Amino acid sequence: MKTGGKFLGLLLTVLFLFYGCSDVKNDSPFTMSVTPEELKGFSISDQSIHYLVTVSDEAENDPVTITASATGANVTVVQGEIIEGQVAEVIVVPNTESVGKTVEVLIEGKRGSVFENKTMTFEVIEGEDDRKDYAEELLIPFVNYLSQVHPEFNITSETEWTGTIVSPQWLVVSHYLFFSDEWELHLEWHVMIAPSDWARIDLRHRFDEIKPSKAFEISSVSLGSSPTSIEVPAEIWR
Repeated sequence: MKTGGKFLGLLLTVLFLFYGCSDVKNDSPFTMSVTPEELKGFSISDQSIHYLVTVSDEAENDPVTITASATGANVTVVQGEIIEGQVAEVIVVPNTESVGKTVEVLIEGKRGSVFENKTMTFEVIEGEDDRKDYAEELLIPFVNYLSQVHPEFNITSETEWTGTIVSPQWLVVSHYLFFSDEWELHLEWHVMIAPSDWARIDLRHRFDEIKPSKAFEISSVSLGSSPTSIEVPAEIWR
C-alpha cells in the first residue's frame, strides 16, 4: 500500500507539473502590433484593406490566436494563430452602406486568459476602382522579369493574383496591391509622359515579413524599359 501510495503521489506530482506548466505558458504575456496604424488616405467600398499583425514575447512556441471584427465591413483573418516571427493578415472589405462613414476595426490577440486589443479606424468615401485594368497590364512585364531573373521567388506567368486599389483619391501616383498565396506585391506608377512614366514594385513575403524585402523599377513604361533592381522603400504603402 505504501509503495502504491508513493507511486500515486509521484504520478499526481508529474501531472500537476505538466499541466501546471502548460497553463502558465498559455497565460504568458505578449505584445501585439498592427500595421498600418492609419491608412494612407481614404478607402472605398469593396477595397481590401490588409492589416498586418505580429506578436513579440518569450513563449516562442506557444501561438497567439488572432480574431477581428468590424462595423460596416466583412472581415477575414488569414493565418489566425501566430508566434513571434510570423504575420497574420486581417482583411477588411467595407460595404456600400459604409460610404460616408467611419469603419472601426477591432483586432484581438489571445493566449489562454491573456489578451490584447487594437482598434483601427478609416473613412470610406464615394468612389470606384478605375485602375484595375492598367495595374494588371503593368504587372505583366514585372512578372515576366521575375520569372526569368529570379526563379527562386517562384513567381511565374501561372501565378494567380488578387488585387485591390490603394489610396484611390490620389491621382498623380497610383497604387495597387496584388496578392498571391506567397507574396504581397505593391505596384505604383507615375501618371506622366516619357521619360518620367516610371512603374515600381516591392515584394513582401506574406506570412513571415512585415516589410518589403525586394524592389524593382521600370524607368519608363512607354519607352519599354526593362525592370531593374532598386533599393527597397523604407515606407510601407497601405
